[in-house]
Amino acid sequence: MRFRLRNREGTPVDPVPFFVVAGLAVMLVLSFGPLYGQAIGVGLEYSAAGSIALSFAFTVGAYYRQVWTVRPEFVGVVPAEVRVERLYYLMLVLAVLVVGLAIPLAL
Repeated sequence: MRFRLRNREGTPVDPVPFFVVAGLAVMLVLSFGPLYGQAIGVGLEYSAAGSIALSFAFTVGAYYRQVWTVRPEFVGVVPAEVRVERLYYLMLVLAVLVVGLAIPLAL
């Protein structure tokens, strides 16, 4: 099955960036949210509900940024080398973020 996401002008857009960003956000929030909630004294039910609500908010934000307002005619404007360099730095930021979130829970 192929997804046909369209922006606000009706132009088809690539859904992969949206699914990657939304998936990573949901993964991080649902992985660490309940743990941090319980660490500060909130019950598991409320921590999980808050994490689900926050992951929904991140998904809506990613949809707005990467599907609804995207302009496909500008996709090729940034050279591939610059995009790969940005991707590399974002992977490093994500790795540091995961380690940084896990350290307080391990102590």
